[in-house]
Amino acid sequence: MAYQDLSDFIRKLEDSGQLKRIKTEVSAELEVTEITDRISKAYGPALLFEKVKGYSIPILINAFGSYERMAMALHVKNVDEIAQEIANLVKPEIPSSFIDKIKFIPHLLMTFSKFPPKTVKHAPCQEVVYETEPSLAKIPIIKCWPGDGGKFITLPLVFTKNLKTGNRNVGMYRMHVYDDKTTGMHWHIHHDGARHYRDYQREDKCMPVAVALGCDPAITYAATAPVPPEVDEMVFAGFLRKKNVEMVACKTIDMEVPANAEIILEGYVDPKETHIEGPFGDHTGYYSPADYYPVFHITCITQRREPIYPTTIVGKPPMEDCYMGKATERLFLPLLKLMIPEIIDMNLPLFGVFHNFAFLSIDKRYPFQAKKVMHGIWGMGQMMFTKIIVVVDKDVNVQSVDEVMWRVGNNVDPRRDITFVDGPLDALEHASALPKIGSKMGIDATKKWPEEGFPREWPDDIKMSPEVVNLVNKKWNLYGI
Repeated sequence: MAYQDLSDFIRKLEDSGQLKRIKTEVSAELEVTEITDRISKAYGPALLFEKVKGYSIPILINAFGSYERMAMALHVKNVDEIAQEIANLVKPEIPSSFIDKIKFIPHLLMTFSKFPPKTVKHAPCQEVVYETEPSLAKIPIIKCWPGDGGKFITLPLVFTKNLKTGNRNVGMYRMHVYDDKTTGMHWHIHHDGARHYRDYQREDKCMPVAVALGCDPAITYAATAPVPPEVDEMVFAGFLRKKNVEMVACKTIDMEVPANAEIILEGYVDPKETHIEGPFGDHTGYYSPADYYPVFHITCITQRREPIYPTTIVGKPPMEDCYMGKATERLFLPLLKLMIPEIIDMNLPLFGVFHNFAFLSIDKRYPFQAKKVMHGIWGMGQMMFTKIIVVVDKDVNVQSVDEVMWRVGNNVDPRRDITFVDGPLDALEHASALPKIGSKMGIDATKKWPEEGFPREWPDDIKMSPEVVNLVNKKWNLYGI
């Protein structure tokens, strides 16, 4: 059964020993971060800070901060269960040609749409309504790092609509708090929210925006998932939780939001207004610099009578966002295989912060196939930002960094096997000479064929004979060898 709301998830975490209640008073400015960072690095539990200095609302943090809790958030024992479900949807009639793959997408969308959002008239998120004097001052929004430009809302579900079609998008974009009624809206140029914003800019119209804080964790995760623009994130959330997401109409804008959220911010973005946003201590482990971004104006705040404020911090891994990213890696691997079927497995290692490194194993069947896969990845959605791609043969365990790097060291001739391309980079890329654009590298660490210009015979891996392996398995099993 899906979680009813955030409190339901908290109870599950606590019952399983995955949550620690902090009853000592803490400050929302830096202290919450320092405590949580230590817990994250020690692979510790979710934290519920019950006494935040100056506030009556408790803070939940690190709720997704382990493989086990990420699986619990999606109501499975392992996220690979959902990945297998998606794989089963694709496998029976996996298309071969590019045109057939395009035609297959509507079938996949119909499958995701088995649990469409359901509108309700009354909602827990509207038990209390602040319309005349809405203010962020009552919410314990944290300042994460000393060099940050201020307080940031770090786990928001940002709801927008396409100006022409009315189609909904839900994304997760940090929000720099300027005062009690305005925040920044950190839309990177490549995001769907930014695409909606540009449509309103062209029409010179104010853009309605709603922000949900504290939902069923599957709904929160869905806001981070790189689903195609044609897929409503709330439909995808319904697929994940196997239950319709209940939605309610906002009080002051034409938008629907999750009915069981803890807090809702309603408002608008003026297409003519920007403000300095940042700096911010980011998931790369560095501060992302300040820049101009749109401004979100709050017209109404609704909430539960006793809400809980969910937040997160990012920085050098491992952090809570790492496990959300790893869930995305596993869930979307079957869809990646749909477009590039020779892919066997993928690892986006935590130290690569999900856009610096990608390790891929492939079923190599023809010369230069590794290079074909690299270019395919660079032409695919959010994967286009991947700065370094390493491709290995199908028998290599890409989940083992040591094994991948061993293959790189042994199988790569740098001049022959390294490919450089120029293209778009993540907005948080710090090393490129120009923002959002730069070079990317592909490393072909597969065994080379004569057709690839390798004149010598490639040596065999050292492996024990199966007979001896079986003998030792039988003879020495009692000793645990």
